[in-house]
Amino acid sequence: MSKLRNYWIFICHHKYVVAIIFFVVIVGFLDSNSFYNIYLQRQEISRLKSDIQDYRIRYRKDTRMLKELDANPQAMEKIARERYLMKKPNEDVYIFQ
Repeated sequence: MSKLRNYWIFICHHKYVVAIIFFVVIVGFLDSNSFYNIYLQRQEISRLKSDIQDYRIRYRKDTRMLKELDANPQAMEKIARERYLMKKPNEDVYIFQ
C-alpha cells in the first residue's frame, strides 16, 4: 500500500510532466497520425516516386520503339530477332547473359 501511495504522491507533485509524457506517448505512437505512421507513409511515397520514374523511363523507351516501327519497316524484323530470338534459316543465334 505504501508503494501505491508513493506513486500517487509522485504523480501529484509532477502532474504536468506526467501529462506531457502521456500526451507524447499517445500522439507519438498510438494515434492514427503517429510519428511511426508518418514515417511509414513517407517511405511508401518515396517508393512510389521511384516506381513512377521507372515507368516514365519505360514509357519513353516504348514510345521510341513505336516511332521506329512506324518509320522503318525493317525495324519489325530487328525487334523480332532481338526480343523473341527469331532467326533466319541457316543462321546461329548466340545468347550472352
